[in-house]
Amino acid sequence: MITMFQIAHRFSKWTLPCLLLLCLILQGCSHQPSLEPGSRETGMKKLSPGDYPLFSDDMGFDGLAHALGKSIDYLSRLPEDRSFTFAGDTFSRNHIVESLEKFLAFISTAPTKTELNAFLAAHYHVYQSSGNDHDDTVLFTGYYEPILSGSLTRSEKYPYPIYALPEDLVTVDLSMFSSEFAESRIVGRVSSRTLVPYFDREDIDIKGLLAGKAAPIAWVSDPVDLFFLHIQGSGKICTESGQTLHVHFHGSNGRPYRSIGKALIESGKLSREEMSMQAIRTYLKNHPEEQEKVLSSNPSYVFFKTEEDGPVGYLEEKLTTGRSLAVDRRIFPMAVLSFIQTKKPLIDGEGSIQQWVDCSRFVLNQDTGGAIRGPGRADLFWGNGPYAEIAAGNMKHEGRLFFIVLKQ
Repeated sequence: MITMFQIAHRFSKWTLPCLLLLCLILQGCSHQPSLEPGSRETGMKKLSPGDYPLFSDDMGFDGLAHALGKSIDYLSRLPEDRSFTFAGDTFSRNHIVESLEKFLAFISTAPTKTELNAFLAAHYHVYQSSGNDHDDTVLFTGYYEPILSGSLTRSEKYPYPIYALPEDLVTVDLSMFSSEFAESRIVGRVSSRTLVPYFDREDIDIKGLLAGKAAPIAWVSDPVDLFFLHIQGSGKICTESGQTLHVHFHGSNGRPYRSIGKALIESGKLSREEMSMQAIRTYLKNHPEEQEKVLSSNPSYVFFKTEEDGPVGYLEEKLTTGRSLAVDRRIFPMAVLSFIQTKKPLIDGEGSIQQWVDCSRFVLNQDTGGAIRGPGRADLFWGNGPYAEIAAGNMKHEGRLFFIVLKQ
Protein backbone atom coordinates (compact mmCIF):
# COMPACT_ATOMS: atom_id res chain seq x y z
CA MET A 1 0.00 0.00 0.00
CA ILE A 2 1.30 3.47 -0.86
CA THR A 3 1.68 5.70 2.21
CA MET A 4 1.30 9.48 2.38
CA PHE A 5 4.97 9.76 3.44
CA GLN A 6 6.07 7.89 0.32
CA ILE A 7 3.99 10.17 -1.86
CA ALA A 8 5.43 13.27 -0.25
CA HIS A 9 8.97 11.95 -0.63
CA ARG A 10 8.54 10.89 -4.27
CA PHE A 11 6.78 14.06 -5.36
CA SER A 12 8.49 16.73 -3.30
CA LYS A 13 8.67 18.99 -6.38
CA TRP A 14 4.90 19.01 -6.78
CA THR A 15 2.90 22.01 -5.72
CA LEU A 16 0.91 21.67 -2.51
CA PRO A 17 -2.50 21.60 -4.26
CA CYS A 18 -1.45 18.67 -6.46
CA LEU A 19 -0.18 16.77 -3.45
CA LEU A 20 -3.37 17.37 -1.48
CA LEU A 21 -5.48 16.21 -4.43
CA LEU A 22 -3.60 12.94 -4.73
CA CYS A 23 -3.85 12.39 -0.95
CA LEU A 24 -7.62 12.79 -1.15
CA ILE A 25 -7.78 10.34 -4.02
CA LEU A 26 -5.74 7.66 -2.29
CA GLN A 27 -7.55 7.99 1.03
CA GLY A 28 -11.06 8.29 -0.35
CA CYS A 29 -11.21 5.55 -2.99
CA SER A 30 -10.57 1.88 -3.43
CA HIS A 31 -6.97 1.36 -4.50
CA GLN A 32 -5.98 -1.46 -6.84
CA PRO A 33 -2.31 -1.99 -5.86
CA SER A 34 0.44 -3.06 -8.18
CA LEU A 35 3.30 -5.31 -7.20
CA GLU A 36 6.70 -3.92 -6.43
CA PRO A 37 9.25 -3.91 -9.28
CA GLY A 38 10.68 -7.38 -9.81
CA SER A 39 7.94 -9.14 -7.83
CA ARG A 40 6.65 -10.82 -11.00
CA GLU A 41 9.81 -12.92 -10.83
CA THR A 42 8.96 -14.24 -7.37
CA GLY A 43 5.73 -15.85 -8.56
CA MET A 44 7.43 -18.59 -10.57
CA LYS A 45 10.63 -20.57 -10.93
CA LYS A 46 12.41 -22.06 -13.93
CA LEU A 47 12.63 -25.84 -14.10
CA SER A 48 15.45 -27.97 -15.40
CA PRO A 49 14.37 -30.53 -18.04
CA GLY A 50 14.70 -33.31 -15.49
CA ASP A 51 12.04 -31.65 -13.36
CA TYR A 52 9.48 -31.13 -16.13
CA PRO A 53 6.05 -32.62 -15.35
CA LEU A 54 4.73 -35.54 -17.37
CA PHE A 55 2.65 -33.76 -19.99
CA SER A 56 -0.68 -35.24 -21.04
CA ASP A 57 -4.04 -33.81 -22.04
CA ASP A 58 -7.29 -35.27 -20.71
CA MET A 59 -9.26 -33.42 -23.42
CA GLY A 60 -7.27 -34.98 -26.25
CA PHE A 61 -6.34 -31.48 -27.51
CA ASP A 62 -10.04 -30.69 -28.17
CA GLY A 63 -10.54 -26.93 -28.27
CA LEU A 64 -6.84 -26.24 -27.79
CA ALA A 65 -6.29 -24.92 -31.32
CA HIS A 66 -9.17 -22.47 -30.81
CA ALA A 67 -7.71 -21.21 -27.52
CA LEU A 68 -4.23 -20.88 -29.02
CA GLY A 69 -5.67 -18.90 -31.92
CA LYS A 70 -7.41 -16.48 -29.55
CA SER A 71 -4.16 -15.82 -27.68
CA ILE A 72 -2.33 -15.26 -30.97
CA ASP A 73 -5.05 -12.80 -32.07
CA TYR A 74 -4.63 -10.87 -28.83
CA LEU A 75 -0.85 -10.80 -29.04
CA SER A 76 -0.97 -9.55 -32.62
CA ARG A 77 -2.69 -6.39 -31.36
CA LEU A 78 0.07 -5.59 -28.89
CA PRO A 79 3.06 -3.34 -29.72
CA GLU A 80 6.07 -5.27 -30.99
CA ASP A 81 8.22 -3.93 -28.16
CA ARG A 82 6.00 -5.51 -25.49
CA SER A 83 8.00 -7.96 -23.37
CA PHE A 84 7.04 -10.94 -21.20
CA THR A 85 9.01 -11.97 -18.13
CA PHE A 86 9.26 -15.46 -16.65
CA ALA A 87 11.44 -15.89 -13.53
CA GLY A 88 13.98 -13.37 -14.83
CA ASP A 89 13.88 -14.52 -18.48
CA THR A 90 12.46 -11.89 -20.83
CA PHE A 91 10.88 -12.63 -24.21
CA SER A 92 9.52 -10.37 -26.93
CA ARG A 93 5.95 -10.37 -28.13
CA ASN A 94 7.04 -11.94 -31.42
CA HIS A 95 8.79 -14.73 -29.56
CA ILE A 96 5.66 -15.54 -27.54
CA VAL A 97 3.65 -15.64 -30.79
CA GLU A 98 6.20 -17.97 -32.34
CA SER A 99 6.06 -20.10 -29.21
CA LEU A 100 2.30 -20.57 -29.59
CA GLU A 101 2.41 -21.08 -33.35
CA LYS A 102 5.07 -23.78 -33.12
CA PHE A 103 3.08 -25.63 -30.47
CA LEU A 104 -0.12 -25.27 -32.53
CA ALA A 105 1.57 -26.76 -35.57
CA PHE A 106 2.88 -29.66 -33.48
CA ILE A 107 -0.44 -30.68 -31.91
CA SER A 108 -2.03 -30.72 -35.38
CA THR A 109 0.02 -33.89 -35.97
CA ALA A 110 -1.91 -35.66 -33.16
CA PRO A 111 1.25 -36.63 -31.25
CA THR A 112 1.45 -39.48 -28.77
CA LYS A 113 2.23 -38.77 -25.13
CA THR A 114 5.84 -39.84 -25.69
CA GLU A 115 6.22 -37.58 -28.71
CA LEU A 116 4.61 -34.70 -26.83
CA ASN A 117 7.00 -34.90 -23.88
CA ALA A 118 10.05 -35.31 -26.12
CA PHE A 119 9.02 -32.27 -28.18
CA LEU A 120 8.55 -30.04 -25.15
CA ALA A 121 11.79 -31.15 -23.52
CA ALA A 122 13.72 -30.41 -26.70
CA HIS A 123 12.18 -27.07 -27.66
CA TYR A 124 10.58 -25.39 -24.65
CA HIS A 125 11.42 -23.87 -21.28
CA VAL A 126 9.04 -24.73 -18.45
CA TYR A 127 8.36 -22.46 -15.47
CA GLN A 128 6.30 -23.34 -12.41
CA SER A 129 4.16 -21.19 -10.15
CA SER A 130 5.70 -20.95 -6.71
CA GLY A 131 2.33 -20.96 -4.95
CA ASN A 132 1.34 -18.55 -2.21
CA ASP A 133 3.61 -20.15 0.38
CA HIS A 134 6.34 -21.06 -2.12
CA ASP A 135 5.29 -24.70 -1.81
CA ASP A 136 4.43 -25.03 -5.54
CA THR A 137 0.77 -25.57 -4.62
CA VAL A 138 -1.99 -23.69 -6.44
CA LEU A 139 -5.65 -23.65 -5.41
CA PHE A 140 -7.82 -24.19 -8.49
CA THR A 141 -11.41 -23.04 -8.58
CA GLY A 142 -13.77 -22.83 -11.53
CA TYR A 143 -16.15 -20.43 -13.21
CA TYR A 144 -18.76 -20.78 -15.93
CA GLU A 145 -21.16 -18.86 -18.14
CA PRO A 146 -24.57 -18.60 -16.42
CA ILE A 147 -27.72 -18.47 -18.51
CA LEU A 148 -30.52 -16.33 -17.05
CA SER A 149 -34.05 -15.63 -18.21
CA GLY A 150 -34.87 -11.95 -18.37
CA SER A 151 -36.54 -9.03 -20.06
CA LEU A 152 -35.54 -5.76 -21.71
CA THR A 153 -38.15 -3.96 -19.59
CA ARG A 154 -38.87 -4.00 -15.89
CA SER A 155 -41.90 -5.91 -14.69
CA GLU A 156 -43.22 -7.62 -11.59
CA LYS A 157 -41.67 -10.86 -12.86
CA TYR A 158 -38.31 -9.22 -13.71
CA PRO A 159 -37.57 -6.50 -11.14
CA TYR A 160 -33.76 -6.79 -10.75
CA PRO A 161 -31.57 -4.71 -13.11
CA ILE A 162 -28.30 -5.63 -14.83
CA TYR A 163 -26.59 -2.25 -14.88
CA ALA A 164 -24.34 -0.72 -17.50
CA LEU A 165 -21.37 1.37 -16.37
CA PRO A 166 -22.63 4.42 -14.41
CA GLU A 167 -22.12 7.85 -15.93
CA ASP A 168 -20.63 9.27 -12.73
CA LEU A 169 -18.11 6.47 -12.11
CA VAL A 170 -14.53 7.77 -12.36
CA THR A 171 -11.42 5.64 -12.85
CA VAL A 172 -8.04 7.22 -12.12
CA ASP A 173 -4.95 5.64 -13.68
CA LEU A 174 -2.18 6.51 -11.23
CA SER A 175 0.53 5.55 -13.72
CA MET A 176 -0.28 8.84 -15.46
CA PHE A 177 1.15 10.61 -12.41
CA SER A 178 4.28 8.49 -12.05
CA SER A 179 5.77 5.25 -13.40
CA GLU A 180 6.15 4.18 -9.77
CA PHE A 181 2.39 3.63 -9.74
CA ALA A 182 2.41 1.34 -12.81
CA GLU A 183 -0.79 -0.71 -13.16
CA SER A 184 -2.34 1.09 -10.16
CA ARG A 185 -5.78 2.61 -10.38
CA ILE A 186 -8.58 3.80 -8.14
CA VAL A 187 -12.32 3.98 -8.72
CA GLY A 188 -14.75 6.48 -7.25
CA ARG A 189 -17.16 9.33 -7.91
CA VAL A 190 -17.00 13.09 -7.48
CA SER A 191 -19.00 14.55 -4.61
CA SER A 192 -18.63 18.22 -3.62
CA ARG A 193 -15.51 18.45 -5.80
CA THR A 194 -13.94 15.53 -3.90
CA LEU A 195 -13.29 12.04 -5.25
CA VAL A 196 -14.95 9.56 -2.88
CA PRO A 197 -15.49 5.77 -2.98
CA TYR A 198 -18.22 4.60 -5.31
CA PHE A 199 -21.49 3.17 -3.98
CA ASP A 200 -21.23 -0.35 -2.58
CA ARG A 201 -23.64 -3.25 -3.12
CA GLU A 202 -25.92 -2.22 -0.26
CA ASP A 203 -26.08 1.35 -1.58
CA ILE A 204 -27.02 0.11 -5.05
CA ASP A 205 -29.33 -2.86 -4.46
CA ILE A 206 -31.01 -1.93 -1.19
CA LYS A 207 -30.84 1.87 -0.90
CA GLY A 208 -31.31 2.45 -4.65
CA LEU A 209 -28.62 5.15 -4.85
CA LEU A 210 -27.72 4.23 -8.44
CA ALA A 211 -31.14 5.23 -9.78
CA GLY A 212 -30.77 7.59 -12.72
CA LYS A 213 -27.00 7.17 -12.87
CA ALA A 214 -26.77 3.91 -14.87
CA ALA A 215 -28.94 2.43 -17.60
CA PRO A 216 -30.20 -1.15 -17.05
CA ILE A 217 -29.21 -3.47 -19.88
CA ALA A 218 -31.86 -6.00 -18.91
CA TRP A 219 -33.94 -7.17 -15.95
CA VAL A 220 -33.92 -10.60 -14.29
CA SER A 221 -36.17 -12.41 -11.85
CA ASP A 222 -33.83 -13.56 -9.09
CA PRO A 223 -31.33 -11.51 -7.04
CA VAL A 224 -29.21 -14.57 -6.25
CA ASP A 225 -28.88 -15.43 -9.95
CA LEU A 226 -27.86 -11.81 -10.56
CA PHE A 227 -25.28 -11.96 -7.77
CA PHE A 228 -23.64 -15.03 -9.28
CA LEU A 229 -23.67 -13.36 -12.69
CA HIS A 230 -21.53 -10.66 -11.06
CA ILE A 231 -19.20 -13.30 -9.66
CA GLN A 232 -18.80 -15.09 -13.02
CA GLY A 233 -18.32 -11.82 -14.90
CA SER A 234 -20.27 -12.73 -18.04
CA GLY A 235 -23.35 -14.65 -19.10
CA LYS A 236 -26.31 -14.98 -21.41
CA ILE A 237 -29.70 -13.36 -20.87
CA CYS A 238 -32.51 -15.12 -22.73
CA THR A 239 -35.39 -12.66 -23.04
CA GLU A 240 -39.09 -13.38 -23.35
CA SER A 241 -38.99 -11.97 -26.88
CA GLY A 242 -36.55 -14.68 -27.92
CA GLN A 243 -33.51 -12.43 -28.01
CA THR A 244 -30.24 -13.57 -26.42
CA LEU A 245 -27.97 -10.94 -24.88
CA HIS A 246 -24.31 -11.68 -24.22
CA VAL A 247 -23.38 -9.54 -21.22
CA HIS A 248 -19.77 -9.05 -20.26
CA PHE A 249 -17.85 -7.35 -17.45
CA HIS A 250 -17.30 -3.66 -18.22
CA GLY A 251 -16.12 -2.35 -14.87
CA SER A 252 -16.66 -2.46 -11.13
CA ASN A 253 -17.30 -0.06 -8.28
CA GLY A 254 -13.72 -0.54 -7.09
CA ARG A 255 -14.76 -1.98 -3.75
CA PRO A 256 -12.88 -5.04 -2.47
CA TYR A 257 -14.29 -8.48 -3.23
CA ARG A 258 -15.55 -10.30 -0.14
CA SER A 259 -16.54 -13.97 -0.29
CA ILE A 260 -20.08 -14.56 0.94
CA GLY A 261 -19.15 -18.23 1.30
CA LYS A 262 -16.45 -17.29 3.78
CA ALA A 263 -18.93 -15.07 5.62
CA LEU A 264 -21.41 -17.95 5.91
CA ILE A 265 -18.67 -20.23 7.24
CA GLU A 266 -17.49 -17.68 9.80
CA SER A 267 -21.07 -17.13 11.02
CA GLY A 268 -21.59 -20.89 11.42
CA LYS A 269 -24.32 -21.06 8.76
CA LEU A 270 -22.39 -23.48 6.54
CA SER A 271 -19.38 -25.72 7.16
CA ARG A 272 -16.16 -25.45 5.23
CA GLU A 273 -16.54 -29.05 4.03
CA GLU A 274 -19.96 -28.52 2.45
CA MET A 275 -19.19 -25.11 0.95
CA SER A 276 -19.97 -24.71 -2.75
CA MET A 277 -21.93 -22.38 -4.98
CA GLN A 278 -24.81 -24.85 -4.87
CA ALA A 279 -24.72 -24.89 -1.05
CA ILE A 280 -24.87 -21.09 -0.96
CA ARG A 281 -27.83 -21.07 -3.35
CA THR A 282 -29.69 -23.63 -1.23
CA TYR A 283 -29.06 -21.71 1.98
CA LEU A 284 -30.27 -18.40 0.53
CA LYS A 285 -33.34 -20.09 -0.96
CA ASN A 286 -34.22 -21.57 2.42
CA HIS A 287 -33.50 -18.31 4.28
CA PRO A 288 -34.92 -15.53 2.07
CA GLU A 289 -34.99 -13.15 5.03
CA GLU A 290 -31.16 -13.24 5.08
CA GLN A 291 -30.58 -12.69 1.35
CA GLU A 292 -30.02 -8.94 1.46
CA LYS A 293 -27.64 -9.10 4.42
CA VAL A 294 -25.60 -12.00 3.02
CA LEU A 295 -25.31 -10.60 -0.51
CA SER A 296 -24.44 -7.13 0.79
CA SER A 297 -21.50 -8.58 2.75
CA ASN A 298 -19.69 -8.47 -0.61
CA PRO A 299 -19.45 -4.71 -1.34
CA SER A 300 -18.00 -5.25 -4.82
CA TYR A 301 -20.41 -4.57 -7.68
CA VAL A 302 -20.00 -5.35 -11.38
CA PHE A 303 -21.28 -3.35 -14.35
CA PHE A 304 -21.82 -4.92 -17.77
CA LYS A 305 -21.79 -4.27 -21.48
CA THR A 306 -23.21 -6.34 -24.31
CA GLU A 307 -21.12 -8.27 -26.83
CA GLU A 308 -22.04 -9.87 -30.14
CA ASP A 309 -20.75 -13.18 -28.83
CA GLY A 310 -19.39 -14.52 -25.63
CA PRO A 311 -18.23 -15.11 -23.10
CA VAL A 312 -15.28 -12.74 -23.47
CA GLY A 313 -12.30 -12.70 -21.11
CA TYR A 314 -9.70 -10.13 -20.15
CA LEU A 315 -8.02 -10.39 -23.57
CA GLU A 316 -11.29 -9.25 -25.20
CA GLU A 317 -11.32 -12.62 -26.94
CA LYS A 318 -13.90 -15.39 -26.62
CA LEU A 319 -13.09 -17.89 -23.87
CA THR A 320 -12.68 -21.58 -24.69
CA THR A 321 -14.39 -24.20 -22.55
CA GLY A 322 -11.87 -26.09 -20.45
CA ARG A 323 -8.95 -24.18 -21.97
CA SER A 324 -9.16 -20.60 -20.69
CA LEU A 325 -7.55 -19.91 -17.34
CA ALA A 326 -7.92 -16.87 -15.10
CA VAL A 327 -4.75 -15.88 -13.23
CA ASP A 328 -3.36 -12.85 -11.43
CA ARG A 329 -2.15 -10.74 -14.35
CA ARG A 330 0.05 -8.68 -12.03
CA ILE A 331 2.23 -11.78 -11.58
CA PHE A 332 1.75 -14.04 -14.59
CA PRO A 333 1.97 -12.95 -18.26
CA MET A 334 -1.31 -13.09 -20.15
CA ALA A 335 -2.09 -15.10 -23.32
CA VAL A 336 0.74 -17.59 -22.75
CA LEU A 337 0.60 -21.39 -22.90
CA SER A 338 0.17 -23.07 -19.52
CA PHE A 339 -0.26 -26.58 -18.17
CA ILE A 340 -2.31 -27.55 -15.13
CA GLN A 341 -2.54 -30.60 -12.90
CA THR A 342 -5.61 -30.63 -10.65
CA LYS A 343 -8.95 -32.48 -10.24
CA LYS A 344 -12.27 -32.56 -12.13
CA PRO A 345 -15.62 -34.07 -11.14
CA LEU A 346 -17.36 -37.12 -12.56
CA ILE A 347 -21.14 -36.78 -12.24
CA ASP A 348 -24.05 -39.17 -12.65
CA GLY A 349 -27.25 -38.71 -14.61
CA GLU A 350 -28.88 -36.88 -11.71
CA GLY A 351 -26.11 -34.29 -11.52
CA SER A 352 -24.47 -35.64 -8.38
CA ILE A 353 -20.69 -35.77 -8.11
CA GLN A 354 -19.51 -39.36 -7.87
CA GLN A 355 -15.81 -38.69 -7.50
CA TRP A 356 -12.99 -36.30 -8.35
CA VAL A 357 -10.40 -37.59 -10.80
CA ASP A 358 -7.07 -36.31 -12.12
CA CYS A 359 -7.22 -33.44 -14.60
CA SER A 360 -4.12 -32.48 -16.58
CA ARG A 361 -4.32 -30.33 -19.68
CA PHE A 362 -2.91 -27.40 -21.63
CA VAL A 363 -4.62 -24.06 -21.04
CA LEU A 364 -4.07 -20.40 -21.95
CA ASN A 365 -3.88 -17.45 -19.54
CA GLN A 366 -6.80 -15.48 -20.96
CA ASP A 367 -8.70 -14.03 -18.04
CA THR A 368 -8.41 -12.57 -14.55
CA GLY A 369 -10.72 -12.03 -11.61
CA GLY A 370 -11.21 -10.04 -8.43
CA ALA A 371 -10.73 -13.11 -6.24
CA ILE A 372 -7.74 -14.44 -8.19
CA ARG A 373 -4.84 -12.93 -6.32
CA GLY A 374 -1.31 -14.22 -5.85
CA PRO A 375 0.71 -17.06 -7.39
CA GLY A 376 -1.32 -19.67 -5.53
CA ARG A 377 -4.70 -19.09 -7.23
CA ALA A 378 -6.14 -19.95 -10.62
CA ASP A 379 -9.67 -20.19 -12.04
CA LEU A 380 -10.60 -22.61 -14.84
CA PHE A 381 -13.41 -21.75 -17.26
CA TRP A 382 -15.86 -24.66 -17.64
CA GLY A 383 -18.22 -23.24 -20.31
CA ASN A 384 -21.99 -23.36 -19.81
CA GLY A 385 -24.63 -25.96 -19.07
CA PRO A 386 -25.33 -28.32 -16.12
CA TYR A 387 -21.87 -29.92 -15.96
CA ALA A 388 -20.13 -26.56 -16.16
CA GLU A 389 -22.22 -25.18 -13.29
CA ILE A 390 -21.56 -28.23 -11.11
CA ALA A 391 -17.82 -28.28 -11.85
CA ALA A 392 -17.38 -24.54 -11.36
CA GLY A 393 -19.53 -24.41 -8.24
CA ASN A 394 -17.72 -27.23 -6.47
CA MET A 395 -14.12 -27.01 -7.68
CA LYS A 396 -11.65 -26.04 -4.96
CA HIS A 397 -8.74 -28.40 -5.41
CA GLU A 398 -5.01 -27.96 -5.07
CA GLY A 399 -2.71 -28.67 -7.97
CA ARG A 400 0.25 -27.36 -9.93
CA LEU A 401 0.53 -24.68 -12.60
CA PHE A 402 3.25 -24.47 -15.27
CA PHE A 403 4.09 -22.02 -18.07
CA ILE A 404 5.65 -23.09 -21.36
CA VAL A 405 7.81 -20.88 -23.59
CA LEU A 406 9.83 -21.70 -26.70
CA LYS A 407 13.59 -21.72 -26.15
CA GLN A 408 15.55 -18.89 -27.74
